[in-house]
Amino acid sequence: QGQLPGGLNVAIKRADEHAAMLEVNSELQLAKLQHANVIRLLGWCIHGKERILVYEFMQNGSLDRYLCDRTKGPMLNWSKRFKIITGLTEGIVYLHKHSMFWLVHRDLKPHNVLLDCNMLPKIADFGSARALSSELAEERTSRVVGTSGYKAPEYASRGVYSMKTDVFSFGVLVLVIISGRKNTILDKRGVGDLVRDAWRMWKDQKLHELVDPLLGDGYEVSEITKCAQVALLCAQEDPTDRPTMTDVAAMLNSESISLPMEPKQPAALIHGCAERDTTSTYVSQSSRTIDITITSSAPMSTRVRIILDPEV
Repeated sequence: QGQLPGGLNVAIKRADEHAAMLEVNSELQLAKLQHANVIRLLGWCIHGKERILVYEFMQNGSLDRYLCDRTKGPMLNWSKRFKIITGLTEGIVYLHKHSMFWLVHRDLKPHNVLLDCNMLPKIADFGSARALSSELAEERTSRVVGTSGYKAPEYASRGVYSMKTDVFSFGVLVLVIISGRKNTILDKRGVGDLVRDAWRMWKDQKLHELVDPLLGDGYEVSEITKCAQVALLCAQEDPTDRPTMTDVAAMLNSESISLPMEPKQPAALIHGCAERDTTSTYVSQSSRTIDITITSSAPMSTRVRIILDPEV
């Protein structure tokens, strides 16, 4: 955390000196993104091996703090969780369709969702993000990044990514928000136990068993049911079966409880096995510069010059 001369608190990210320049450039794309559910990049400094990024400060930290720490979990009632789900939906729709790029995040997970003072979500950490050549494009990489349990099967196994890669991650993320559980034990295709369990509960009409016990009875059954079914549609193994994020937004905003599609059964359940996967996981001419002091937990401070967006 740091503070600008005017008193504005900011979040400081100091890139690892071994981080690829491509990752830093991906983060710098944020300067062109403007959406209520996407973290705002305020400025940056690149000097030799020193690469520092300055973001708006999120008072409530990351979503995983509340999902992993059961003492903080009660602070996230269902109303707040539902707003987080719908906010993330809007943010991803913006990245996929309404930004200046067809941007795939590639690492959507609770740690990369930050919460503001009103507990509203902002998508963060764009080091793994890539722009596609078109809305329907698929790209391939030999360097698969991301987090096990959230990576789409085609990406984890073959390095193929598209907008549907984010859709899969979003589906898992929604199930985690509903249940408070981690998606840990993966089958050979990279689909986790949470997805398999959620599908069984949905099929047996026992989705109440999926709900985080910390929520008690304080939730709308219709909202939970709709969110869980949408999540399962998103977390299907075949990317062609997954809806687009625009479709997801339409389903979540619909007054109808029933949805036009049903999620397919995970392959591991069809074959009666779930073997564990052991694989691991631009500067504007009108910009101005100021000096700020960045402090850290170390007994020293670093004075750097930051390039600020002209609106800051």
